[in-house]
Amino acid sequence: MKRFLVMLLIFSFLGVAYAQQKTPTTKEFMVYSDRGARNNHYVPSGWMGDYSDVKLNDQSADNPHSGASCIQFSYSAKRSQGNGWVGVYWQNPANNWGNKKGGFDLTGMTKLTFWARGAKGGEIIQKFLVGGINKGTYPDTTSVEMGPVELTNTWKQYTVNLAGKDLSYINGAFSWSTTADLNSEGCTFYLDDIKFESDPSMKVEVRKQQGMPFYVYADRSSINNHFVPSGYMGDHGDLKYSGASKEDPYLGDTCIKLVYTDKVSQGARWAGIYWQNPPNNWGTIDAGYDLSKATKLTFWARGAKGEERIEEFKIGGLMGEYSDSDIAIVGPVILNKEWTQYTIDLKGKDLSYIIGGFCWATNVDANPEGATFYLDEIRYE
Repeated sequence: MKRFLVMLLIFSFLGVAYAQQKTPTTKEFMVYSDRGARNNHYVPSGWMGDYSDVKLNDQSADNPHSGASCIQFSYSAKRSQGNGWVGVYWQNPANNWGNKKGGFDLTGMTKLTFWARGAKGGEIIQKFLVGGINKGTYPDTTSVEMGPVELTNTWKQYTVNLAGKDLSYINGAFSWSTTADLNSEGCTFYLDDIKFESDPSMKVEVRKQQGMPFYVYADRSSINNHFVPSGYMGDHGDLKYSGASKEDPYLGDTCIKLVYTDKVSQGARWAGIYWQNPPNNWGTIDAGYDLSKATKLTFWARGAKGEERIEEFKIGGLMGEYSDSDIAIVGPVILNKEWTQYTIDLKGKDLSYIIGGFCWATNVDANPEGATFYLDEIRYE
């Protein structure tokens, strides 16, 4: 009898596991509808970046869009892990970064919809993403993003178009990410009714050419900002970044301040930062921008003392499964103490797919006492 019960439990478990891999037979497949709802799928377990800066309440009764509860996120922007950005993935099973077989086959779904609002309005979420977990033995079969999004203080529905996408294996159903620069004082926002839907009216989207100018950095909280300064390289422990410096910005309220020390913390004797889309994308996520209309990238820079030497400024150059389509470099550059505009010539370059929007690098030999310098108004034109 005991053996029979054990076998029954095993077969029951296998039945559930198998069911998790099947294509949904309904026109809707919920990620979140209400706290404890039986039709919820996936778990908000994939905390990224400055994860200590985030608090989650998945049973908030503060004016849910529908039902008895909604999801509340509070982000402090304290940079607790030193990244300057944060995000959360809904995964199946929990904490599955592609190392476990557990994703759902969502073939037939053509969009993901969700409702969102800010506590005050004006909160900026840089990216919402479906799929995109591309590590391990069981990577997602697609990656589709939308953003940036400036939230209002009333509920609004948003849609991620999935028409024509391979959804045969999705363990990273949904994620959001934002930065401390975009929300310098932190933010609180709400999500509700997150679901995949089968809508035959959805049309396949073609990657569109971005209009010009296309900003990498305009001001600390500008919704026009694109790319994230997440790609720390070399002696990354020697770097300090602030995207909200008020020390004599060239234009607007803020500029970028970068401090490079001579400690050689990782033994590389050089350091640099890539602005990437999405954060930490070294060519593993299909998320490039088509910047074909650009003929140059311009930026303003100055040194704290003058004579600081930056070995190179560049765009593109990231290699991987989803590589940048080209690379362009200027340097070395000896900075002035006064704001000076610099240009990277992009004429004749293939800018149809760019995930590495901007980069700088220098070394301790060129700056034996370190260097402090400032950047502002980084944009494609």
